[in-house]
Amino acid sequence: MATPVNVPPSLKADVWQYFGFKNCEDSEEPDKSKAVCKMCKMEVKHCGNTTNLRNHLTRHHPDIPLAKMADTKQRSLEKAFAVKLASTSPRAQKITQSVGTFICKDICPYSVVENDGFQNLINTLEPRYVLPTRKHLSEVVIPNMYEKVKHDVTASLKSAERVAITCDSWTSRATDNYLTITSHHIDQEWRLVSHVLQTRTTEASHTAVNLSEIMFKAIEEWELTNKNPVIVTDNAANMVRAVEITGWLHIGCFAHTLNLASQAGLKVPAVAQLLGRVRRIASFFHRSTVASRKLKEKQKILNLPAHKLVTDGVTRWNSTLEMLERFLEQQPAISAALLSPEVRSDSNLCSLTEADITDGEDIVKALKPLKAATLVMSEEKSPTLSIIAPLHAQLLEKMISVSHDSSLIKDLKTAVYDNLKSRYVYELCRESDGDTSEETVPDISHGGVDEVDYAPPIKRSKDSALIFLLGPAYSTKTTAPQKTPTQKAKEEVNRYRDVEPVALSEDPLIWWRDHEREYPLLALQAKQYLSIPGTSVPSERVFSTAGDIVTAQRAA
Repeated sequence: MATPVNVPPSLKADVWQYFGFKNCEDSEEPDKSKAVCKMCKMEVKHCGNTTNLRNHLTRHHPDIPLAKMADTKQRSLEKAFAVKLASTSPRAQKITQSVGTFICKDICPYSVVENDGFQNLINTLEPRYVLPTRKHLSEVVIPNMYEKVKHDVTASLKSAERVAITCDSWTSRATDNYLTITSHHIDQEWRLVSHVLQTRTTEASHTAVNLSEIMFKAIEEWELTNKNPVIVTDNAANMVRAVEITGWLHIGCFAHTLNLASQAGLKVPAVAQLLGRVRRIASFFHRSTVASRKLKEKQKILNLPAHKLVTDGVTRWNSTLEMLERFLEQQPAISAALLSPEVRSDSNLCSLTEADITDGEDIVKALKPLKAATLVMSEEKSPTLSIIAPLHAQLLEKMISVSHDSSLIKDLKTAVYDNLKSRYVYELCRESDGDTSEETVPDISHGGVDEVDYAPPIKRSKDSALIFLLGPAYSTKTTAPQKTPTQKAKEEVNRYRDVEPVALSEDPLIWWRDHEREYPLLALQAKQYLSIPGTSVPSERVFSTAGDIVTAQRAA
């Protein structure tokens, strides 16, 4: 009689349809050390799992269908990524920080995290990451980033010996007034470091008193009162008066001076009339789709660059120069397009005459030094304050009329010369041959190298045997008298003047970094003054960036 084979109810796997356990000889409990195959009655070792049982069926009974055994040791990718990252995990925090940096660097709105495309990108890169909400970004992530950046900027400013400030205001599309303040200093490695300290709304009117209060608060907030600050602004009366109220040194924006002088030249009646005609033609091609299409055809035929015509802005004189330059570049295509029947029927404009073209080319040539000077002064990576005086002198020389200038160019140069000369006045240090009097040497003797206090030699006792024996025969050399701080300063200045000038293509800060120990007193002065920008361009550049933030859609 066959021994009965039983299967405990707790065993649910499909393999137990074909296996069971015999009872122990001395009891009715099943012997789970061996499983018995119901098909062939073979005993198979049972180790607590069904691996041996499945192997037996596969080897001896291959016709029996079995479900594939699941791998319980490793989850599928789908199941693994179904578990989301905790917001406090290092991986999630790093991604959140990167999202915040992306929003700040690329000036994106907080709503970008709700865009389908951005969500799809993040899900592709890290399916386990959960994007933060707009509220979490605006109230937690970005404020924390701001505090960290502010701490780093504050630490950078504390190490500065002197800090220069640029300040300017602007109005957004939503007619909100803003004031931007930037800082500039030279660090210990002689690198020019710049920071945007603030861009804040100004609800009060831009009077000198109100502006001075804003400057005071900003400088106190960033703890710059002990950094001997210098404030660089444009030449507007309220700005100049505001800095006077603060009592700090004021530097007028030289780029603004160049703009005013150039505008004076462009307002010469003959020049303004010529520019007015160019402006009307450029505006016409911007308005008319027929004329614009015809211009592209003529550009292709005449093998000219496929450039659009430029219309100038009211406040930027260089945009007027760019408009004229572009017009002269495209003049053949413009003339051909204006003469075509399709365009002529829509406009009664005529192209410029040969004399007008010649005058336009002369205007561009005359104003090129001013354009070059503006570009040089707009540089932020190298010092600009020290080049104002030589640039000013060179521009005045360039604006002196010569015999072959036309009457139009003479009038333009005269207007620029008179305006430029009256708006920037500086004094050159008088220098006489061989004169090294204290009046001609700047007072750089204080705050430089620490004075060395030479202690007198220790005197031996009167009854020294050495003095008794060798005193009459021993003689000491007379030591040179110690130099005063003023004498040291004079010598350092004279040595500096004898050095060959650095090439204009080289960075003066690198030269000072390499020669700081050789000229310690002058190096201090260089670090004090070369950190000051010659223009307020850094704060004005923020306006362009802000224009991407306060768009028409956001301002609505």
